[in-house]
Amino acid sequence: MIAKTNRLTLRELQLADAAFALRLYNEPSFLQHIGDKGVRTLADAEKNLQQGAIASYAQHGYGMWLVENQQGQAIGLCGLIKRDFLTETDLGYAYLPQYFGLGYAYEAASAVLAYAAAQTELKTLVAIVSPANLASKALLQKLGFVQHGQVLVPDKNEMVDFYRVQLEKN
Repeated sequence: MIAKTNRLTLRELQLADAAFALRLYNEPSFLQHIGDKGVRTLADAEKNLQQGAIASYAQHGYGMWLVENQQGQAIGLCGLIKRDFLTETDLGYAYLPQYFGLGYAYEAASAVLAYAAAQTELKTLVAIVSPANLASKALLQKLGFVQHGQVLVPDKNEMVDFYRVQLEKN
């Protein structure tokens, strides 16, 4: 387990979570705001997890984590991503639409920020968000992120808003 909050548990993703990843990655909101990962089958989802989050745990000691509610249901992902085109580590998150607007994203992201400050050597985190994703931008601002212009996402050839926050070490 990575973190536990009042309502949520964050834990490492496993291959057994592939069905959830397949569902999340193909949600219209995910495709619109994050992009198409080309995950169409359970095997695609397993490969994505293996090469993405699970590889990141081994390489960096962190990655995207599964967010579960009090009933143990997977509701989304939240975690730390080391992207090739960014020098700093990125806060990432995505949730199933039925969990939007309930404060889960803020609760999980706050736990990830606390984890990053206490358990890693990171001094800052960044976040990228599509300019049209107003809910995500509001969440980043609530978390203390400040916008620093835009950055080009090379594989999408798209400009996105770029945010940064200083981590408060205890």
